[in-house]
Amino acid sequence: PYYVDMDQNLFLQASLHSSDQNLIVFVDTCVASPNSSDFRTVAYELTKSGCASDPTYSLFPSPRGDVARFGFNAFSFVNRFPSVFLRCELVVCRYHDYSSRCYQGCVSRFKRNADS
Repeated sequence: PYYVDMDQNLFLQASLHSSDQNLIVFVDTCVASPNSSDFRTVAYELTKSGCASDPTYSLFPSPRGDVARFGFNAFSFVNRFPSVFLRCELVVCRYHDYSSRCYQGCVSRFKRNADS
């Protein structure tokens, strides 16, 4: 466990360990939950499809493409839960493949009515 105070800035880094130097990593979705095995019942989205859902969530520059850096302010799920667990989905793409998910950034998908 990592202990922090409320509203403290948390900084995270995800690194891809591969011998292939032509791969990059992208943070797609991060969800927080008070339960380490259930990220649906009580959950809070920090980012979804590369789009920030939380106003304190930020992506930060990284030294290499195989490293993703991001952060947000610490929070709690009302006072009845002592812990917050984080699950993030990352995407790995080929470097310079501009049609890949990694280069699209925030992708907001809107559902349309079948009548329109």
